[in-house]
Amino acid sequence: MKKIVLGTLCLAAALSAVSACSKGADPAAKSDATGAGIVPEAAHAQAPGAAPGAPQGFETVTGTVLETMDAATYTYVRLKTDKGEIWAASSQFKVAVGEKLIVPLEMPMENFRSNALKRDFPLIYFASRIAKEGESLSPSGAGAMGAMAGALPPGHSSTGAARAKVTEVIPQPAGGTAIAALWTNRAALKGKSVTVRGMVVKFNGGIMGRNWFHLQDGTGTEKDGTNDITVTSDQEVKVGDVVTIVGALALEKDFGAGYAYAIIIEGAKIVPGK
Repeated sequence: MKKIVLGTLCLAAALSAVSACSKGADPAAKSDATGAGIVPEAAHAQAPGAAPGAPQGFETVTGTVLETMDAATYTYVRLKTDKGEIWAASSQFKVAVGEKLIVPLEMPMENFRSNALKRDFPLIYFASRIAKEGESLSPSGAGAMGAMAGALPPGHSSTGAARAKVTEVIPQPAGGTAIAALWTNRAALKGKSVTVRGMVVKFNGGIMGRNWFHLQDGTGTEKDGTNDITVTSDQEVKVGDVVTIVGALALEKDFGAGYAYAIIIEGAKIVPGK
């Protein structure tokens, strides 16, 4: 199976009405304007080769269905494209072998295991919507085939559709840094270990071999995105949890496939008892 090479994407797009490439973007959010650095639903410029109505920032491919199957609430399709064969999946829709589909390459999953199908996929793209050739990928288009609504199959959990709201400032522990201060002092803190306490307002698990979540502590402002920090970790959290994490602060990180951040805490560990 050949891995699709994605078009060059905007390095740091902000989600909340901020101009593109000013703050950052992160994994799985679909035009969510409640936090900075959310992937991959960012206000990216349209990617080269994207079909009309395609999610911003993503290349699309058109291919003929070679194989299809339903599992749980998903439809899986194997497509023959001019770039090789690919697997893709979205919310269940009716499709037959031989039909041509348009797929936005939104959420690549490597070494994905489908428990329902008892099958491993070296690479599969989970798309928010898939359309038949000639139809729009826009959610309101007649050819739109279901929205993922932030959900992923078991083992790759996502609470992208759910968001907690911080209503008051969460005090930082000794040695901790408020999220607004991370943004203000990010240049000086680059590459350093930081401690942050906040509420998990969004979580996406098992993407690109790591879990992604957003913390807010009641500091900063939603308008400029300084109220939110993106975190990666091998540990799991739940939306609504208040946790203290320790990790390295990085700037201008581009993981490819639309995962680009102006500021991010990587390899974070949850500090117990905090």
